[in-house]
Amino acid sequence: MDFEHIDAQSGENPKFTDERIADFLFNHLEQYGDAKEDILKCINYVYRKGGFITVGHEGGDIKGAVVINETGMSGYIPENILVYIAVDRSTRGKGYGRKLMTRVIEKARGDIALHVEPDNPARHLYENIGFTNKYLEMRYKKNPS
Repeated sequence: MDFEHIDAQSGENPKFTDERIADFLFNHLEQYGDAKEDILKCINYVYRKGGFITVGHEGGDIKGAVVINETGMSGYIPENILVYIAVDRSTRGKGYGRKLMTRVIEKARGDIALHVEPDNPARHLYENIGFTNKYLEMRYKKNPS
């Protein structure tokens, strides 16, 4: 698998456009995903505020994608939030997720946080790589739907 890193300096990659990456994430995140518009907002954050996108591919076919947003809060909160990660469902269990995460960890400046649902099978990959669950996340929704 080859990797492309996309950030504010490099700009949108003509081979892996934001739309193409968002479509891939929307289709392969399955029940753990968000609306495509929200995925595109997250991708656009990379260009406006900071972060990067890593695309794993074979011959131009996307096999995995990760979107990292920088928090700008070094020291008291992780510098990076892994917002989206997905691997093509036809290649799961072949080590692509681990390879993708390894590249992302190498590329990131500072610590990385991510949110994972307890029943998500990828949770075990994150734990094996070294992610820990020190905190219980709580959210207050000001305008619940």
